[in-house]
Amino acid sequence: MNNFRFIEEKIAKVLMLFSVLVVSGFVFSVIYTIFRRGLPVLTWSMISQLPGGGFYIGQDGGFLNAIIGSVYIVGASTVIGLSVSIPVVFYLNVYLKRNSRFGYLSRLAFDVLFGIPSIVYGAFGFTIMIYMGLRASLLGGIIVETLLIIPIMIRTMDEVAKTIPTDLLESSYSLGATRIETIGVVMRQIAPAIATATLLSIGRSIGDAAGVMFTAGFSDNIPTSLSQPAATLPLSVFFQLSAPQVAVQNRAYAAAVVLTFIVLVLSLAGRFITAHFSKNKV
Repeated sequence: MNNFRFIEEKIAKVLMLFSVLVVSGFVFSVIYTIFRRGLPVLTWSMISQLPGGGFYIGQDGGFLNAIIGSVYIVGASTVIGLSVSIPVVFYLNVYLKRNSRFGYLSRLAFDVLFGIPSIVYGAFGFTIMIYMGLRASLLGGIIVETLLIIPIMIRTMDEVAKTIPTDLLESSYSLGATRIETIGVVMRQIAPAIATATLLSIGRSIGDAAGVMFTAGFSDNIPTSLSQPAATLPLSVFFQLSAPQVAVQNRAYAAAVVLTFIVLVLSLAGRFITAHFSKNKV
């Protein structure tokens, strides 16, 4: 019997190791392919210049418009998403009872929204824009990306907030603190979750192509108002890969290198910030 358990444990260990190696192999193969094809053609002019007249047929120019457009959309949607998500999390975990039916239904709704593909958000945003008479614009991209990341932020922060002991909240109330003042206690406990949720949302929204394709449009210029269309890095990669010229396709991989680098930096920053908050959490 003991030998059987020993063999069973060994088999499980081998299977887990095999799974880790397979997943890691896929990740490194994707990164290797992107960097192998993109780094040799990536130049400073591509990052610092706007597309020229013949950029999409292999002539000079860059994709600065896509970089700035992505920053505009992701930055604005993240700020708005946090402004909506944090109060929702506090309401679910401070003002409602733990066994509240409304809280259960709310979390179920956010779980469903979490799993909806981004193209569905894009189609929904496009329908609303048509109804309101809006064109594809920077504002449309911000709206649809905000809708996309709000469920991610809420569920990520809520899962941590639910682990806060009830005794901690009751201790705060017993000292005469109000619910608003108790929120400060909760804030310290979920600070790592807020940082993680923010970076996860940025990583999800900056890589989204389907949603912004319908709502933000595409432009070779940097938008100067919310009513103008805006390019993004994922769409820049998509359009360049669709070109028949190999030189243009290689530029798509160069744009993918920039996008991958941004996501990798965000992932490392997320680990650092989460570790910092966790270390200093009381």
